[in-house]
Amino acid sequence: MLDILRITFPFFALVLAGYVAARRRMLPLEAIGGLNTFVLFFALPCMLYRFGANTPIAQLLDPAAMLLWLACALLMVAGTVKSSMNSRIRWNDASFGALVAAFPNTGFMGVPLLVALLGAKAAGPAILTIAIDMVITTSLCVALSRLDGADEHGASEAAKRALKGAALNPLPWAIVLGGLSSAAGVRPVQPVMDTIGLLADAASPVALFTIGAVLARSQMFAAEHEHGAPAPGDYVPVAVAKLVMHPLLVLGLGSLARKAGLPLDPFALTVMTLVAALPSASNVAMLAERFEADSGRIARIILLTTAVAFVTFSAAVALLK
Repeated sequence: MLDILRITFPFFALVLAGYVAARRRMLPLEAIGGLNTFVLFFALPCMLYRFGANTPIAQLLDPAAMLLWLACALLMVAGTVKSSMNSRIRWNDASFGALVAAFPNTGFMGVPLLVALLGAKAAGPAILTIAIDMVITTSLCVALSRLDGADEHGASEAAKRALKGAALNPLPWAIVLGGLSSAAGVRPVQPVMDTIGLLADAASPVALFTIGAVLARSQMFAAEHEHGAPAPGDYVPVAVAKLVMHPLLVLGLGSLARKAGLPLDPFALTVMTLVAALPSASNVAMLAERFEADSGRIARIILLTTAVAFVTFSAAVALLK
């Protein structure tokens, strides 16, 4: 367990450093957007491209793994929406709560952390989950969020907006380009690969620091605009579902699928279970704010899962590794 904590501690420590820097205004809040831009449009796409290009194409296009992850995501969304709905939480808030329950922080945290723990082979299944969550899970939850008083075109328009956002997101395209490079056995010329490598090496530390800063900013903005903190019952169960139910669901369904004869690689199942054990994706707070959901509630879920995951994720690694 101590060996695992030695690997996971620096990752969570960088998140804490970013959080403290933003809370104490050592990092101006206006600068967080610049950090996010650097990670999202430069460093992280290069990291995902490099991992994709060095991963066998069969791992990136594993139908059994795709089916398992998508099924678990849909079950998490359905279960969270149903259990969250009450007089205070309607479709908009319930849908974004479901998104943080089903969407792990795989890009910013999961890929580099899992590679450090399990080796480069872990990148393939992790990258596969990113593509599904960005295109399908996010689009579904955004469409569901429009059901509050939506007209007959509300949900479909929201889905189109979500798909357009996914199309403009550089991360899926980096994954596609990496997969094409892997399939064709073609790489850019060495000076270009060296530039990609420099940006890829910067992705992990800057992304982790940015996660903490984004969480602090979301919490601060939410505190300024909300008229009372959400009740713990409105966000703690979702955090528990993310950190406990999601990995158990992936592991349980994956084990049943293997017994039923589905050609699911045991290593891929381990990687996806650990991906599910990651904290919630930090970008959901910004998405919730954009669609006028309760961003304070979403920020609390993300912050709680990020803090507690230091223990729960490390425990999951100890049990599965």
